[in-house]
Amino acid sequence: MNSGNTELKNLEQIRKVVDDISGKINEKKGVFTIEAVIAERKSFLSKKKLMYIAKFMIDNEKRELIFSEMLKESGFGLNSGTEDDIETGTGFKSYSYKTSSSGKREETIEEQSDLFGKKYNYIFEYGKVRQAIEKIATESGYKFIYKIHF
Repeated sequence: MNSGNTELKNLEQIRKVVDDISGKINEKKGVFTIEAVIAERKSFLSKKKLMYIAKFMIDNEKRELIFSEMLKESGFGLNSGTEDDIETGTGFKSYSYKTSSSGKREETIEEQSDLFGKKYNYIFEYGKVRQAIEKIATESGYKFIYKIHF
């Protein structure tokens, strides 16, 4: 991977896509990270956020843009022990998910959205972000590669 200056001509267009979702973009060692808060839940003694996180790398030699995205929940405070907040250990909740050959948990963003959609009320069209970045890459002559993790 080329971690020097990015040759992708339309990086400013990607920054515009990020601005449109009220997100922020950072670059570290050739990996660009996009973050946007898409939902929040507040209760008496706790606060939780649901974030959209996308990462991409640009390989100028191969003319590829490698893209990954996920939803991440973070929070602080005490839980009330309600059905939605089983983290207190007073209940049982089961989830099914895919694992890779390394045993690492793998979910598509669609599966993550279905899971978090039960806890948060939000409308966020993550597919439009992916499609916009794919379009920018292909119009610049780069191959767009989507990976669950990289």
